[in-house]
Amino acid sequence: MGHRRQQQQQQHEAVDNLLNLFTKASYDLSVVQHRLEKEFQNIYPENANPMNLVSRVKKIQDELSSLKDQCRELLAAKQDLIDQARTTLVGNRSLLQRMQTSSGLPVTRDFDDPAYADFNQIIDEWTAQLRSNRGNNKLEADSEDINQLLFSAIVQDN
Repeated sequence: MGHRRQQQQQQHEAVDNLLNLFTKASYDLSVVQHRLEKEFQNIYPENANPMNLVSRVKKIQDELSSLKDQCRELLAAKQDLIDQARTTLVGNRSLLQRMQTSSGLPVTRDFDDPAYADFNQIIDEWTAQLRSNRGNNKLEADSEDINQLLFSAIVQDN
């Protein structure tokens, strides 16, 4: 029993010594950081202080992933809005054409309706722009693909 107690005491002393060493190292690093901050404040103007710049870069890097996620959410919402507008517009056009047919009026064709033609042209131009930004000649109508193309275009432009 005495041997075991002596061994535990030695282990505690070793742990205490290690803890003291880490505490001293932490204090020394804090002193060095403080001295560097003072020196940089004296040498560099506030906007050019390397420590402040590094801190700002780290903060931007941390926020960038959150911003990317928010962009993806925004793009998904945008695509949902486009899909809903297209569904509503196509449904309304179909209903209007059926009403025209049942009332004996001439049916308005897609290319005769300027608002519908303009809407389709805008969607086609948007898709073509996204396709050209990625160099992709084949694009599925899948909203996730369109969102990914748009996100890539935004990130590449910045």
